[in-house]
Amino acid sequence: MISFLRKSTVQDKMRIVSLPLYMIAPNPNQPRKYFEPQAMEELKNSIMEYGLIQPVTVRRRSGEYELVAGERRFRAAQMAGLDEIPAVIIEADNDKSAILALQREDLSFFEIAESYKSLIREQGLTQTELALKVGKSQASVANKIRLLKLPPLVKKLIRDYDLTERHARALLLLNNEEKQLEAVKLICRDNMNVTQAEELVRTMNIPKPKPINDLRITTAKDVKVFKNTVKRAVDLMKKSGIDARIEENSFEWGTEYIIKIKKTDKK
Repeated sequence: MISFLRKSTVQDKMRIVSLPLYMIAPNPNQPRKYFEPQAMEELKNSIMEYGLIQPVTVRRRSGEYELVAGERRFRAAQMAGLDEIPAVIIEADNDKSAILALQREDLSFFEIAESYKSLIREQGLTQTELALKVGKSQASVANKIRLLKLPPLVKKLIRDYDLTERHARALLLLNNEEKQLEAVKLICRDNMNVTQAEELVRTMNIPKPKPINDLRITTAKDVKVFKNTVKRAVDLMKKSGIDARIEENSFEWGTEYIIKIKKTDKK
């Protein structure tokens, strides 16, 4: 009984009115940047047949109204040729309006990250202050914003392939766009989960050994690199089925390495 009364009180305060479309302005803090054409067409057709069932949310602004939430419904209503749409009017300043626009389950993580960055810049917030406002940890906000470092084409492929935020974060560990694009395509081609994607990134970050003719032996460290290169070459021969081994003999003057490859029988 108590729960029902509380719900009714909230509904009374959120009275639905009908507003002309020309009196509603878009939200400048709208986090959604991409509207999938087919989904918009389907929503328009639904509105034309059944009307706009769920109202948009607006606030009063200088003699007109500004969208707080419902950009897709607003645009689809325009496409459907409606003159008026149902709306809930709320009281909200710029800060509250921007935060409310973020409280959408269907926003992509890139759209949320862009909104975080915009709020920090325009409202003069720190990451910690923003985290408190949106109910997230500072680390969560920081991780979202870091995703914006990915190049535009990489972000587009992530969206097109419907990869997760954790897939995107793994790609940040690659140091150039070429590797990131290659990784995205491999992740999609092989339908990799996050753990597999992270392992792929680790593998791609392992530096390739230099060709022997490019090695310059000048320091003890270089000598160690050369020794490891030789050992890897012998290991590679073994994996290829060649009977090869390396012998190491120590003397006062230094160390001797002997590579022995067994002659294969000719038939």
